[in-house]
Amino acid sequence: MDNRNLELLEKINYPVDLRQLSVDQLPELCCELREDIVEELSMNPGHLASSLGVVELTVALHYVFSTPYDRIVWDVGHQAYGHKMLTGRRDSFCTNRKLHGIKPFPSPEESEYDTFACGHASNSISAALGMAVAAKKTGHDDRHVVAVIGDGAMSGGLAFEGINNVSSSPNDLLIILNDNDMSIDRAVGGMEKYLLKLDTNETYNRIRFKASQWLHSKGYLNDDRRKGLIRLNNALKSALSHQQNVFEGMNIRYFGPFDGNNVKELVRILRQLKNMRGPKLLHLHTVKGKGYKPAEEEATVWHAPGKFDPETGERIKTDTSMMPPKFQDVFGETLLELAKANPRIVGVTPAMPTGCSMNIMMKALPDRVFDVGIAEGHAVTFSCGMAKDGLQPFCNIYSAFAQRAYDNIIHDAALLDLPMVLCLDRAGLVGEDGPTHHGAFDIASLRPVPNITIASPMDECELRKLMYTAQLPGKGTFVIRYPRGRGSVVDWRCPFEEIEVGRGRRLRDGNDVAVLTVGPIGADVVKILDGLEAEGCGVSVAHYDMRFIKPLDSVLLSEVATRFSRVVTIEDGIRAGGFGSAVLEWMNDNGFCPQMKRLGLPDHFVEHGSVSQLREIVGLDDASIRVAITSDWK
Repeated sequence: MDNRNLELLEKINYPVDLRQLSVDQLPELCCELREDIVEELSMNPGHLASSLGVVELTVALHYVFSTPYDRIVWDVGHQAYGHKMLTGRRDSFCTNRKLHGIKPFPSPEESEYDTFACGHASNSISAALGMAVAAKKTGHDDRHVVAVIGDGAMSGGLAFEGINNVSSSPNDLLIILNDNDMSIDRAVGGMEKYLLKLDTNETYNRIRFKASQWLHSKGYLNDDRRKGLIRLNNALKSALSHQQNVFEGMNIRYFGPFDGNNVKELVRILRQLKNMRGPKLLHLHTVKGKGYKPAEEEATVWHAPGKFDPETGERIKTDTSMMPPKFQDVFGETLLELAKANPRIVGVTPAMPTGCSMNIMMKALPDRVFDVGIAEGHAVTFSCGMAKDGLQPFCNIYSAFAQRAYDNIIHDAALLDLPMVLCLDRAGLVGEDGPTHHGAFDIASLRPVPNITIASPMDECELRKLMYTAQLPGKGTFVIRYPRGRGSVVDWRCPFEEIEVGRGRRLRDGNDVAVLTVGPIGADVVKILDGLEAEGCGVSVAHYDMRFIKPLDSVLLSEVATRFSRVVTIEDGIRAGGFGSAVLEWMNDNGFCPQMKRLGLPDHFVEHGSVSQLREIVGLDDASIRVAITSDWK
């Protein structure tokens, strides 16, 4: 790192320093910034390819606009590493995604240059429009607001809702569409195909812009006339080009597509658009992974590649042959097995075929897997439509992203009691991606909804059995939650067998304390209790793997309630309203009042860090669980 020549970048602490450079110096600065990002992420893993693709755009935005007074609203934080480095955080970027270090995604809590939270896709246009309206209402008429949307986020429904409102509200918002034909995997859908084909003549746009400036300066172009001329112009252009521009059809001026990796050209265009009245959209073509050959060639792999050698591009891998598999891979392999045996099974994913391992079935049975783009609500309702007319969908969504589909789960799945399996990957603490990605709330939010079964497997074999059970006739809307990362069973290819819905199991008998777990944290408790027994701790502990949060196993709970006066519940989810709360409610409703300790996530957003570090902070590590079981009860 010390051998790198970063002559320009070393002089830039904040965008005000960047603006002291000449335009001719900006290409070299982009090279240095790109080199720094590659070097940093080779040692401290993060989202590489997306940030490399927008280096030129990032530099141009901070060069032309007076940030932080002017607002840049990023969509998804994957793009924002260069932004962080140029806004006072380069020296501390080595702490990115680490405990107490720089946050994984932009956050106003961290920097005034981070205008809005952006861990989930498609919210930039709506938030930026709100800021543009607020600027006019609060006397900041000279404030410019820019929304940068990309990485497939334009396929999200919220983006369309925002654009619809932009077209009908008085504003001067600039929307920049970073079109790299990618999200994490290859972008899909009609909008993505439309954007690939969309073309507008750059000379025409330049002439039109200069004409509108001249007319306005002569007083011929007030707001009402401007809108009328734009409508007339759009109609004429559509007739001549035989192509309808969806943005201009909504009276949003469209410019592009332009080369988003040409920083000098970007500066020129942004300067032209900066003071233009009314809403406008700048369409840029960028290359995900730009400037680093391995990332350009395999953008999906290099979205978040882990550690790697920056010189050779060789990814540093750990030998995992003797390790238990990742839950996502067990899901992917099992889904393919089930689909081969059951022709009614189809797979649905919102832009995460690789992340959830549905790409395994996609490769083998491509006509039975549907990647719907970044559209979680649609993914659920689309699955429900197929379920309504005879298919058996497995819809896989990351737990934190399923929050975006809450109404769809209630209204379109549960209300009709449709046979749809919703697999919630990344449930519980996910680690370095932090509070926007922790799957904390699925149990508490779904538990009150009628007609839903909620289960969580303790290990890989249990996941297979639950998936098999969920696709059997008569099971209705079936939710299976499991975490990011590896399980606990190396030899996981067990035979399929049905698990009775609402039936848990006693794993260990005891006399003093009953420990009730749900999900893979139960495997950790097995090891803890083995250790306590070997140490002769003096406390006899029974352990129950409940398997189901809804319905609860009333037979096992009756056994626990009549035999034990001390009960510990443990879950990798929010404590308020979660599994422990369900057990507490059952005890109260049935006239039992044991002493209870509920272990789970606290009533605040948990920061980023490794899963082991975060478990220690929230009291779900081995030491905290041991104390909860063995300490004095009062």
